Amino acid sequence: MNPTDESGSATPLERAVQAAGEGTAETVFLGSMPGTLLEALGIEVVEARPDRVVATMPVGPAQHQPYGLLHGGASVALAETVASVGACLLPNGGMQRVVGLEINANHIRAVRSGVVRAVGVPLHRGRSTQVWSIEIRDDDGRIVCVSRCTVAVLD
Repeated sequence: MNPTDESGSATPLERAVQAAGEGTAETVFLGSMPGTLLEALGIEVVEARPDRVVATMPVGPAQHQPYGLLHGGASVALAETVASVGACLLPNGGMQRVVGLEINANHIRAVRSGVVRAVGVPLHRGRSTQVWSIEIRDDDGRIVCVSRCTVAVLD
């Protein structure tokens, strides 16, 4: 992984890797990531494995659209976060660089407040692309959004 961004300073991921020290790649992603969209939306990764990623996001004014409902873009950001974290993690404990290539989302239920939980699992893990399925549910376990995300593997 490239330790610096275009400006020559460490990227948020590289800072997280450095802070984790001897921790596993999976622990690098737990919690939020300062200075990123995850922090702005309150997204927290609670489980990170190559075969399953779980993250939560509060639903409040920072995640609302003008009608006071969870913004579809916030749900998509949560879904792509889950897919990208999972795609980055290698079964041997290492990491690879990945970026989102395509994402779709079906918004099924409106949410005004509380916390939503996204669970992502891989449908396909290839050398150059991965496809992840993500379900986002509300506090009562009701489906809020289903998404499929294709991720490009850069390494």
